[in-house]
Amino acid sequence: MKDLSKRDIEDLEKDVVLTIQSLDLKNKKIQLEKLENQSLESNFWDNQEHAKAIMSEIAYIQEEIDTAERLKKDIDSLVEIFFAIEKETEQNELIPEYQKLKSELEKFSLRKFLSGEYDQHRTVMTIYAGQGGTEANDWAQMLFRMYTMYFDKQQWSYTITEMLKGSEVGIATVTIEINQPLSFGMLKQEQGVHRLVRISPYNAQGLRQTTFAGVEVLPLFAKDETSIEIPEKDIEFKAVKAGGPGGQNVNKTSSAVQITHIPTGIAVSSSTERSQAQNRESAMSILKAKLWRIKEDEKLKEISEIKGDYKIAGWGNQIRNYVLHPYKMVKDLRTNIESSDPESVLDGNLDEFIEAEIRMG
Repeated sequence: MKDLSKRDIEDLEKDVVLTIQSLDLKNKKIQLEKLENQSLESNFWDNQEHAKAIMSEIAYIQEEIDTAERLKKDIDSLVEIFFAIEKETEQNELIPEYQKLKSELEKFSLRKFLSGEYDQHRTVMTIYAGQGGTEANDWAQMLFRMYTMYFDKQQWSYTITEMLKGSEVGIATVTIEINQPLSFGMLKQEQGVHRLVRISPYNAQGLRQTTFAGVEVLPLFAKDETSIEIPEKDIEFKAVKAGGPGGQNVNKTSSAVQITHIPTGIAVSSSTERSQAQNRESAMSILKAKLWRIKEDEKLKEISEIKGDYKIAGWGNQIRNYVLHPYKMVKDLRTNIESSDPESVLDGNLDEFIEAEIRMG
């Protein structure tokens, strides 16, 4: 920007105030106090998964309050200094501080769009290879790398709960738990089909090939949080050896479990915890999330209405194209956000795409 005007300062001040008001910090502080009191109870750590979720929520709310208060303090200071300076040239020396504050506010203000019923939840993400064998398995591996690099850049903790390797390369499917409050609201629009166009390294003729992979994004419910009840007679449970490498976060012991929902045939596995009971609880949380998705998508009142022949991996149309040949472009087909640097996007630089999705609602 060339010059910093009175209008710029006043508009930024107004935006800061409106954003903070939209977050209802008074109730957030009440919620924080309740959670902190809960964390002081003597049996708080008896359920490790629940305790970690509560501690993560405490940290998130505290960070939101601290950030809001800092932004208010910074804009008040900027306003005071700007109007204390009479010379325009000296006022323009405040441009870097103004731009930094404006950028911080734009990122922080995304939270006012995340007010959906489950937006505050942690997330379970599953990536599936589409049809196409080796090529599709490789594409699923590329998406897995892209998302985990994005999580690392956001400093989100995550755990790989299940990974099935491809027969030759890549992965057939991988499930990731993202242990960050609000991550479901951030990531829910990533669900859908992702389409890759490139010269296949597995094609001897060097032909251009189109490949698909599916991404499923679900809210991760606490143990007794969802109204979905699954009768024991509908569950088939077995202990298994953890399959595939699964990264350093997968515990390859007989404590790994697989739970199958008999009416639908949906099977989920968990091998992240050291005890079979904890892995069963984790797997049940994921299963409830998958059944919740079907119930939501089909607008069903009761879980018992879900038909056994329902296929949760029905992907529909692609949401984003990743083109590496004959030109380079990544384009989101809903927001029309695009990048001419697909290598950067595949290295986890998804902020522009995800922020546009959040604002889209």
